[in-house]
Amino acid sequence: MSSFINNLSSLAEKHNRIALELYQKHNVKRGLRNADGSGVLVGLTEIGDVHGFIFDEGEKIPDQGRLTYRGIKIEDLVAGFQKEKRSGFEEVCYLLLFGDLPVEQQLEDFKSMLAEHRELPNGFTENMILKAPSNDIMNKLARSVLASYSYDRNPDDISIKNLLRQCIELIARFPTMAAYGYQAKSHYFNNKSLFIHNPQKNLNTAENILYLIRPDSKFSRLEAETLDLSLVLHAEHGGGNNSTFTDHVVSSSDTDTYSAIAAAVGSLKGPKHGGANIRVMAMMEDIKANVKDWQDEEEIDGYLAKLINRQAGDRSGLIYGIGHAVYTLSDPRAVLLKQKIAEMAKEKSYSEEFQLYKIIEKLAPAAFKRVKNSDKVISANVDFYSGFVYKMLNIPQELYTPIFAIARIAGWSAHRIEEIISGGRIIRPAYRSVSTRRPYLPLSERE
Repeated sequence: MSSFINNLSSLAEKHNRIALELYQKHNVKRGLRNADGSGVLVGLTEIGDVHGFIFDEGEKIPDQGRLTYRGIKIEDLVAGFQKEKRSGFEEVCYLLLFGDLPVEQQLEDFKSMLAEHRELPNGFTENMILKAPSNDIMNKLARSVLASYSYDRNPDDISIKNLLRQCIELIARFPTMAAYGYQAKSHYFNNKSLFIHNPQKNLNTAENILYLIRPDSKFSRLEAETLDLSLVLHAEHGGGNNSTFTDHVVSSSDTDTYSAIAAAVGSLKGPKHGGANIRVMAMMEDIKANVKDWQDEEEIDGYLAKLINRQAGDRSGLIYGIGHAVYTLSDPRAVLLKQKIAEMAKEKSYSEEFQLYKIIEKLAPAAFKRVKNSDKVISANVDFYSGFVYKMLNIPQELYTPIFAIARIAGWSAHRIEEIISGGRIIRPAYRSVSTRRPYLPLSERE
């Protein structure tokens, strides 16, 4: 089998490589991007908005980053729940799903509903997770989502009432599915003890995550607050990000909720999307190992130049976590997370490493401009800091992307409902064939 595949791999590569000039000739929007890097407009949404630049007489002008959920600035949302010293993720889920901020009783009722559905159905943990452990938690999460279809008495009904029920159950169960998937992986692949804790109804989403993944189930208030903030910042990011667009595409066929959400999970798993912060962490370990003085900006700048010139690190020429498809001058998620990190780094004795992050954030844009002779405006994105947050929380790297999914299921759910209500047409963009026409050859005449 392997030799057969090896012999044919070059043939497969030859007949699937399309010349770049053909994309240019036919004005193809590769990656659904316009020539200026902006996204091709393919839909409308009221759920989330991502802003990073403006156009002035056809010229793209960098601007401060802005992220809104249902029209409300993310900074205002965060300031609101932090001022009242309460968790924010559940409130954000309510806002994304129903369009308005909840009054106190609505929020309490919604929290109670999530608490009632955090436990997995009878037999699910044993049969769907422990009996078929996966070395990758994202694959296990996708499988768990698909398996949920079999535990739903009404899985194919796409009425809004039923969609809301399914989405709320998935929002509630994602932390449990991811935590149990991690525990199974840790036990069966890493020979560690198996810890299966029951989710607690009196704990919020962030608290339950920490409770479920830690052997002793203990966590501090600051740890829970920091993880809650990360969930809020990752809950939604407009309709055009890869996983949410996948959700829209699959939902437009009127398929079931579990198929659409599992597809979104598969998209998020990709290192170009949800796995980006893991690459940041690998890069930072390389920098820490090769830069002797973490306070020496000249030495750090020199090593960044080596990274950009493909002379160090993974030779990709990238500084991971710097730059974004939309944001230019700033990523509001990174700004808010960085503010919380200062408090966490002090408590966890990571202040020196945090200072290194800040120096790299400051130097990297200028290094790119100098080395690449580029005028593109870039800044740190949320991935630059989110992995560092999870490291300080002592969360295993295998759970970095699943935690992203635990947050983004809120946005995916809202966008699925919006697509079912307002989409109306199956999404079908065009692909132009550029193959050369040729005759069919009988088997005996082929060479």
